[in-house]
Amino acid sequence: MLMLVALSAIIAPFLFVVLLRMPAMKGMAISALIVSLLGIFVWGMEWKVILAAILQGAHKTLTILLIMFGALLLLNTLRNTGAVKRINEGFRSISTDMRVQVIIVAFLFGSLLEGASGFGTPAMVTAPLMLALGFRPLVAVTTALIADSVAVSFGAVGTPVLVGLSTLKGAPENIMNSATVNVTLIDLMAGVFIPTILVFVMTWFFGKGNNVKATLEILPWTLMIGIVYVLSSLGVAYAMGPEFVAILASLITLIVALVTARKNILMPKTEWLDAIDEDYIIEETKSTMSLAKAWAPYLIVVVLLLLTRVVPPIKEVTTSLIDLSWNNILGYETISSGWEFLYSPGTILAIAALLTVFVQKKSVDNFTKAATKSLFTIKNTGITLIATLAMVHVFTNSGLNTNDLVGMPTYIANGMASAFGNVWIFFAPFLGALGSFITGSATVSTLTFAPIQFEIAESINSNPEVILAAQLIGAASGNMICIHNVVAVCAVVDMEGNEGSVIRKTLGVAMVYCLLAGIGGFILLSIL
Repeated sequence: MLMLVALSAIIAPFLFVVLLRMPAMKGMAISALIVSLLGIFVWGMEWKVILAAILQGAHKTLTILLIMFGALLLLNTLRNTGAVKRINEGFRSISTDMRVQVIIVAFLFGSLLEGASGFGTPAMVTAPLMLALGFRPLVAVTTALIADSVAVSFGAVGTPVLVGLSTLKGAPENIMNSATVNVTLIDLMAGVFIPTILVFVMTWFFGKGNNVKATLEILPWTLMIGIVYVLSSLGVAYAMGPEFVAILASLITLIVALVTARKNILMPKTEWLDAIDEDYIIEETKSTMSLAKAWAPYLIVVVLLLLTRVVPPIKEVTTSLIDLSWNNILGYETISSGWEFLYSPGTILAIAALLTVFVQKKSVDNFTKAATKSLFTIKNTGITLIATLAMVHVFTNSGLNTNDLVGMPTYIANGMASAFGNVWIFFAPFLGALGSFITGSATVSTLTFAPIQFEIAESINSNPEVILAAQLIGAASGNMICIHNVVAVCAVVDMEGNEGSVIRKTLGVAMVYCLLAGIGGFILLSIL
């Protein structure tokens, strides 16, 4: 009975949004109500805790809406200035094949953004960018979410590792570096296949001809991209630790991808365009803007993200100058919501959008019109996100109860551990994915479950660094399916109400990634 209640935060959204295909606004509101009522009447949570969790979710919603607004504002500004048209011309000059474009834009550029920012930013940037390239909205959203996976273990300059593993008690001093290297070793079995899986999903669900052939034609190139990425990650992990793995690996692989695509190395002989929107029209007139000037705003984004996260004095200013965080909500020390306004990726995206009109020497009207359009796009999304995050925080704060029960996340983890302890390495990634599915954050998933994963590893005499690496990879895979990520990305491409369709396509990939991580972890444990 208690296990079913603990799992309600998973079962309810899956039932209403995925199986019954309700719009997320309705499905998540019902889910939040069910989880809250079960929290009160079964778990023993007081109404004041429930209210504090709802307020926490509402505050978190504002932080996500800012990122959504910033991503849309930048894209709409670039559309108004004509930069998107020039960027599209640049991509078409490299390759018009949509299989190649999805790897370059969604996987590699998205991984670069993930390494610099995290917080769901990459998919919110790459999905609209692919839409501008002519991808159908459902294709753009699905592939953007799947692509934002391998890099998530080291997102936001290594935050899932540095913060997620920071609360472990009794762990070796080098636990973070050891886990980092083990993530990249396991990804030799798991992450290496994500580019190929990404293309397979796109051709299988959205292709019109021989979909298997469409994947096999480009298999040598996608495997090469995967191998270069994971080997680069491994090298950076050994040499520098977790902070720059995603950033440098994506940059190295992006260079390889651009060179090989332009020189037609390992490229398929036939062009694949099945994912193109029927209403998309390629403009014949050429842009007069230089490619460097068109891409300059995205370069500004990456530079600003790195400066605010890597340079200590700048980080200190941006995290403290305008601090809108809400701590000790309704008097509960453990219930809070952080929001450093200047540190937010949304603020940085908005600043880049404003700078765009000056860098590209365009009228400020391009920015103001983009701001109006962006606000209009996200106006209905807040309600869905509040319901989603209210449910999430009721679940994560369920340890505050009068029945002397552990929190629902811990209850689920303990139940899984007792059932699968002897073969835990195969289930460790799934626990990480479960955490990200509910909370929407690989960092929060790892913060929540890393202590449990560590205790399980100790109790079964397994290698904790490998188990924790499996947790991190699982948490990264959960990024593909977490509700609030899906809601946010659907909103920025005007696809509200289609969240269930997206999750039905990304769920299988997330599970395959976890399975491959489990196999990779088992092999690594056997070697060690």
